[in-house]
Amino acid sequence: MQEAIDMALEEAKEQMDKATDRLKMELKKVRAGRAHPSMLESVKIDYYGTMTPISQVANVNNTDARTLVVQPWEKPMLEPISTGIINANLGLNPVNNGEVLIINVPPLTEERRIELSKRARSEGESARVSIRNARKDANDILKSAKEEGLSEDMLKTGEAKVQEMTNVYTTNVEEILSAKEADIMKV
Repeated sequence: MQEAIDMALEEAKEQMDKATDRLKMELKKVRAGRAHPSMLESVKIDYYGTMTPISQVANVNNTDARTLVVQPWEKPMLEPISTGIINANLGLNPVNNGEVLIINVPPLTEERRIELSKRARSEGESARVSIRNARKDANDILKSAKEEGLSEDMLKTGEAKVQEMTNVYTTNVEEILSAKEADIMKV
C-alpha cells in the first residue's frame, strides 16, 4: 500500500509545481517599472495570417532601464508588430522609426505600484488555492486507498506528508510574492 501513498505524493507534487510555475509566469507579466524583453512574451503578431509569438518574428532587447527596442527580421513586419503590441493592452506605445520599434516604458506612479502589488497578491492567492486543491486531491486518493486496505496509521502518515509538502509550497509562494512586491514598490 506504500505505492498508493507515493502516487498521491507524486501527483500532489506535480500539481503544486505547476501552480508555482504558473505563478512565476504570471508575475513576469506584472512589470516593475523597468523595461525587460519578457514584457512582450504574451504579444502575438499576425504573421502572414498566422498568430505568431513576437519572439519568432523579431529580436526584442532593452537599451536601458526604460526603453525596449524591437527589431523585426523583415521590414514589412514593423506595422503588424506595432499593432500586436498595442492590441496586447500592455499600456505600451511603440514608435516606428522605419528600422525598429522603440518602446518607452513610462515610470510607475505610486497608485499604479499599489495596483500592481494587489494584482501580484491576487495571482499568489490563485497559486495557494491550486496548492490546496492539490492537497485535497492527494488526500482523496489516500482515503480511497484506505477503503482498499490502507491501514489507519499509513493514512495518517500519508496525510501528514501531504500537509508538510503543502506547507513548503505555500511558503515558497509567499517568498516569491514578497520578492515581487519588493521589486514593484522599489522606486
